[in-house]
Amino acid sequence: MTLPLAAHLIQPPSLLDLRGEFPGIGEEWAYLDGAATAQKPRVVVEAITRAYAEDYATVHRGVYQRSSRMTERYEAARDATSRFINGGGGEVIFVRGATEAINLVANSWGNAHVGAGDHILLTRLEHHANIVPWRMLADRVGAVLDVAPLTADGRIDTEALIALIGPRTRLVAIAHVSNVLGSVAEVPAIAAAAHAVGAKLLVDGCQATPRIAVDMVELGADFYCFSGHKLYGPTGIGVLWVKADSFQSMPPWQGGGSMIDRVTFEHITYLSGPQRFEAGTPHIVGAIGLHAAMDWVENIGLDALASHEHALLAMARAEMANRPGVRAFGPDDSAGILSFAVGDIHPHDVATILDEGGVAIRAGHHCAQPLMEELGVSATARASFSAHNDVADVERLMAAIDRVQRIFGV
Repeated sequence: MTLPLAAHLIQPPSLLDLRGEFPGIGEEWAYLDGAATAQKPRVVVEAITRAYAEDYATVHRGVYQRSSRMTERYEAARDATSRFINGGGGEVIFVRGATEAINLVANSWGNAHVGAGDHILLTRLEHHANIVPWRMLADRVGAVLDVAPLTADGRIDTEALIALIGPRTRLVAIAHVSNVLGSVAEVPAIAAAAHAVGAKLLVDGCQATPRIAVDMVELGADFYCFSGHKLYGPTGIGVLWVKADSFQSMPPWQGGGSMIDRVTFEHITYLSGPQRFEAGTPHIVGAIGLHAAMDWVENIGLDALASHEHALLAMARAEMANRPGVRAFGPDDSAGILSFAVGDIHPHDVATILDEGGVAIRAGHHCAQPLMEELGVSATARASFSAHNDVADVERLMAAIDRVQRIFGV
């Protein structure tokens, strides 16, 4: 049964109108997969193009003027990243993405500080990138993985998680915002509980940084990471922020140029700053593109972006609730991400039919197989909202779901 949209979803005045700033978005295409990777605003594309064209040179090595200017821009991107997350009490390390950031912590800090019988605490909603490196570390050193449960509506059960923290807990690793359910973790409370027993807290901020303002002082994390391509920036660049007291006890994890002070065949000394973890030629243009993306986001305002995405998500949830057989997962106040099921139709079939109607969503286990098991499904369909989305995209999504139900007769 097809149900009409409620008054065709009259657009509230608080919604942003940014579609025209994205050259990859057409008028008739609803891109609802920003949680996988964000489309890029024109200013980011232009910054990348300029950096690869008339401005391009290497960094940290050349003594000629263009190299010096590019080095200044690369380091300016590091400073801008620290300001973006209010990370003045720590160090910003550029990496390829959040996956590399978590592996860096596991192989540097983890190897140095986690041993046999120690505990690492995760949750059931983690992305594989925040499970696999810790399983590998645990297998390597003989540590134990503990897993915190979720609440009925798909949040991290903070009380149950805190109860699992014990004297042998060395690290707690959580997603700030779930990439499947959009639920937001109570990071400050978890940080305080971890620190009370001398444990560290790592936070995967991939889905948080594009959607909500993050502040390292308020959150209290020891490690915080995110990927540039989800924050309207380029692929191949990510950030690992490390609190100063943890940074000082982390040995290098990769060797090569740029991260050394002096090399002989008998002895090597390393740089003391974040460059110690940036072996080889860095992703120069990626850092510059990330800087442009953060400037763009800050110009709009993360509060405005959060309000915009929440309004669209609330509309979509309300419309799904009006459609028999459509089930929405996660809490009502999730941050811009909405996983759903249409009866017992496989999410891949749902996504294929939606694509025929010009609606792009993600379908699958979303690199979160333990969470799928928790939800009792093998996969979900996922719509994730971004700055460029509007009410018309919600209408297209719902019309496409109606078509799915007509085709399958449900």
